[in-house]
Order: sequence, then structure tokens, then C-alpha cells
Amino acid sequence: MDRRALLAGGALLAAGAGVGVGALVRGPETAGVALPVPPSAVPFHGPRQAGVTAPQEPATQLLAYDLAPAATSDGRTALRALLADLTRLLAEAVGGTAADARLAGGAPASRISSLVGIGPGLAGRLGLGVPAGLADLPAFPGDRLDPARGGGDLVLQLCAADRWPLSVLAEQLTGAVAAKGGALRWAQSGFLPRTPTGTTPRNLFGYKDGTANPGEGDAEQWVWGPPGPHEHGTVLVYRRIRMDIGAFAALPEAGRDQAMGRRLGDGAPLTGTAEHDEPDIYTKNPDGSYVLPATAHVRLSSPRLDGGARILRRGYSYDDGPTDRGLLFCAFMRDPAQFTRIQSRLAAKDALNPFLEHTASAVAYVLPGVEEGGALGDRLWS
Repeated sequence: MDRRALLAGGALLAAGAGVGVGALVRGPETAGVALPVPPSAVPFHGPRQAGVTAPQEPATQLLAYDLAPAATSDGRTALRALLADLTRLLAEAVGGTAADARLAGGAPASRISSLVGIGPGLAGRLGLGVPAGLADLPAFPGDRLDPARGGGDLVLQLCAADRWPLSVLAEQLTGAVAAKGGALRWAQSGFLPRTPTGTTPRNLFGYKDGTANPGEGDAEQWVWGPPGPHEHGTVLVYRRIRMDIGAFAALPEAGRDQAMGRRLGDGAPLTGTAEHDEPDIYTKNPDGSYVLPATAHVRLSSPRLDGGARILRRGYSYDDGPTDRGLLFCAFMRDPAQFTRIQSRLAAKDALNPFLEHTASAVAYVLPGVEEGGALGDRLWS
């Protein structure tokens, strides 16, 4: 191997793992050498917020804020100014133009995406233009909710390829809220295992999580707001769910599969052969019992029990210590009543209930996206 080939090979190694490789470059100095293609940044501007539409990244940070009480007119003015500040900070971080040197230049590789949502309490106090169904969730049997870990006037989610930019950006956003008289209510970090593009990540029980998400057509009907002032908006339902990982792992694999309704190895439903086969809740065994047990998680959450309604799930795992690990359930839907119907069935008889404890909850209207020159929330005032 000659010196030029050694240098070219070293340059590729220095580019680091996880960087895509482009087409072969044919030139006198680089013939036959595949050069790395830098990752592209997630666009911030667009009709929908990228925190819902972009592929999930390995790291997330959820933040919720309480805003200072104010008269309706003053509160609207302050909120409008705050949303403009948040829009600017998020756009600069994504675009690599942030004044903070800790964020400068790393935007494409960081793959930052974000969403900003309005809580039902703030919407009610200020008479904001949010969907009519926006409301906090009712209490469910078995809930052990900590009010300090849920709710909030503003709910934000940041996602990125690693934790570093999330910590810096969260600091900036919290400072912007504080400057307008608000305060951090709660914060929660989460993570995903690194998985090949297009594959479903696994949760801490080891099962694939997010397999049955809606396709584009179903999402237009069940996830995104209808044409009008809420078009391209959606509703986030957040649940912090502690998982008893050791107790669940102690079950035989067949028992875990029966409780979940899917196979651990390939994620296929018990009625199918591949991960994305539609679970058939009506298929029976020769003895007349259902192949998907009556208490199986997949059965109870089936769209067939809810008129075909689907939700978009983008969950993350969390680890806050040996006795507090679990799932950050983040799901998006047109109307939070969709989640209420599902969770009511699950709370009644889900086979996973002995291994789960819901410890926090929040609901927020995820604002439509913003075009360049605009600010998030431009439709809230009418």
C-alpha cells in the first residue's frame, strides 16, 4: 500500500463511526476512495414541528415550565414575546448560528429537533386558540402521579444525536423563560438504543416499541389537526412509567410474549410472522381461546377496539437510578380522548399492569410549525 492510500485510509478512520459514506470519487489523488458525507441538519422551519416528524434520535430532554399569572392581555403579550424568543433560540441551534460557542458549528452532526406545546391550563387562562378537546387526562386506576413531575403551561421536547447540545440548549431556553417571569416545573431526560435506520427501537423490557405507528394516510386522520387553524398541529400525551424490569424478566419468555402479545425476538404479533403484520384480535386457538389473550397489551391497545383510531408513539427509556427506570411514553394524536379510551382499557386488565407504575402525566397542544420570518404560535391569538 502506497503513502497516498495510507493517508486516505487514515482520513476515513478519523471521520469517526456512524458517518455515511458517499459515492466513489474518481480523481488523480483519490481514485477508488469513498469519502464521508457529513450528516445534514434537521430543518427547523416547515409546516410541522420537526420534533414530531423527524426520525427519532438517541437522546431526548423534556422540559415543562410554569408561566407567571397575569391578566389576559398582559399574559398574551408576554407569551407572544416568549414564543418569539424560543423560536429564535431553537432555529439558531438547529441552523448552527447560535451565539453560544458551545453550540456553534455542530448543528448537522447534532441532528437537533424540537417541539413546543401549550398546556391546557395556560390555554384556558389566556383564552388561546387551541383544539376544543385539549384537557388534562382523567385519573386512571393504579396511577401514582407526582404533580411536581407532570403538567405545565409550556412543554418542550428536544432531541439530538447525543446529550451535549440538549444540555446547552435547555440552559438557554430555561433562561429565556425566566426572563419573562416563568420557571422550570420539571425536566426529564431519556435515551434510545442505537438502531439501524428504519428499524424499531426496544424498550427496557427488551421489546420493540413503536411498531404499529400509523402510516401517512392514517396520521392525517388521527394525528394531525384538520384543515383550519389547527392544521399541522397535534396533541402530545406524556406519561412517565416506572417499569419493574427484574420482575418482568423473571417470567418465562413465553409468559412475557403472552403478556405483551408480541414475540420478543422479532417483534411479530402472536397472530403473525413478521413485525409489521397487523395483530388479529379475533384469531382463536383450536380450544376456542384467543391467540392474543384477552389481557395482552397489544390486544387492549388495538385500533380495532377504537373505530380504527391510531396514535403516533415516539417513546424513550429513562434511567434515574436502580429502582427508577422505565419508559417516557410520548404519543401524538388529534384528540387526547383517543389516549383516554386506550388507557382505560389497559388500566382495567392489562397483563403488564403488575410491572408498570404511572408516575407523571402531561398534555400539551403541539403548535403547527413555522416558516422563516415567523414565530411559533402565530395562530393562538385568533
